Amino acid sequence: MSKTTNKFSPEVRDRAVRMVLDGAGSHGSRWQAITSIAAKIGCSANTLNDWVKKAEVDIGRRAGIPSDMAEKMKALERENRQLRQANEILRKASAYFAMAELDRRSARCCRSPLHLL
Repeated sequence: MSKTTNKFSPEVRDRAVRMVLDGAGSHGSRWQAITSIAAKIGCSANTLNDWVKKAEVDIGRRAGIPSDMAEKMKALERENRQLRQANEILRKASAYFAMAELDRRSARCCRSPLHLL
């Protein structure tokens, strides 16, 4: 989930990207197509350019990690982080209980009547 709110629906984003990819020939350059379409939908040209780049990665026209793979990677990294935290908690709990067992054994050893001999 993004940190900022997205005021453009996925349909608007997809349509704007499609317009740029399909209509780049009718404009002088790709950047002119982006600025023209961005002005029509009310976003910045850089934002639309980012959407177009991301769409190109997703369809394989541009090198990069596709959106679905990036989401899977983020989920796996989150799970990995949670497992590391759980392992750390278990490691600390194990050490705590091991020390408590040693303390209990040494206290029992000191109270035994054989210890006084």
